[in-house]
Amino acid sequence: MPVLPDYPFRGLRFTHANGLSQHYLDEGARSAPPVLMLHGNPSWSYYWRRLVLGLRDTHRCIVPDHIGMGLSDKPDDSRYAYTLQSRVDDLDALVQHLIDEGAPERGWTVAVHDWGGMIGLAWACRRPERVARLIVTNTAAFPNPKGRRIPAALRLGRDSRLGEWLILQHNAFARGAARWGVTRPLAPDVRDAFLHPYDTPANRLSTLRFVQDIPLGPGDRAWSLVERTGNELAQFGDRPMLIAWGLRDFVFDRAFLAEWRRRFPGAEAHEYAQAGHYLLEDAHEQLVPAVRDFLQRTA
Repeated sequence: MPVLPDYPFRGLRFTHANGLSQHYLDEGARSAPPVLMLHGNPSWSYYWRRLVLGLRDTHRCIVPDHIGMGLSDKPDDSRYAYTLQSRVDDLDALVQHLIDEGAPERGWTVAVHDWGGMIGLAWACRRPERVARLIVTNTAAFPNPKGRRIPAALRLGRDSRLGEWLILQHNAFARGAARWGVTRPLAPDVRDAFLHPYDTPANRLSTLRFVQDIPLGPGDRAWSLVERTGNELAQFGDRPMLIAWGLRDFVFDRAFLAEWRRRFPGAEAHEYAQAGHYLLEDAHEQLVPAVRDFLQRTA
């Protein structure tokens, strides 16, 4: 295990009914209000480290690594269906386990980024009574507002054998995100920490399957869940919501931000002109205090 800067946490593990072990952080007092932080692809719980450090004195910070990601088990396709539905089911099982162990049934704050938005908001629509507030960063939970248009790099990974080879054999997706997902270059040890879980082709399968699962139309297997979630999002219009956006994200760009703001005109919104996709890398000095203030004001 390499040194992981600003990640002084003792991870826990939850074993699912299928026997797979999921790694997660559970930092802060057990009686404190829970904040569930959900990462995307190709990051892992390491992405949320600074927000955990900034909140764990007042909140219970729960940060899972999705199966196949981070420090969770990395099964092959014979042992796990790498689908959006599986991710939502995994999250539901983990949260229920925590509730069974004493976490509150209600009052959860859900913080999401990238694929974490689709996973977290699909779960929220399944369990809306548990959700007290939302923190939305560079993500989506509805069909692509630009239709079938996605960046060429994503299209390559999603639809071609060449893209599959580059992701599995050369870790192209994780390496590309570490380079192009920020406007401030990552320090070498931080970059290594982001890449560490994806050190072999077998350990990169999930990063590929996430790209291949991007839903663009009714023929894609995740489409129905994405469409249904988008249709059900309006129920959270009465919950406090913080939208924080890196404006130099070439994937979740201004069109996605505009869609969030259209759907939730009453949400508190913060735009970061010099931040990219990995918002908490580029703007953590501003974002962590903003989140802390938002949680205090909406408690």
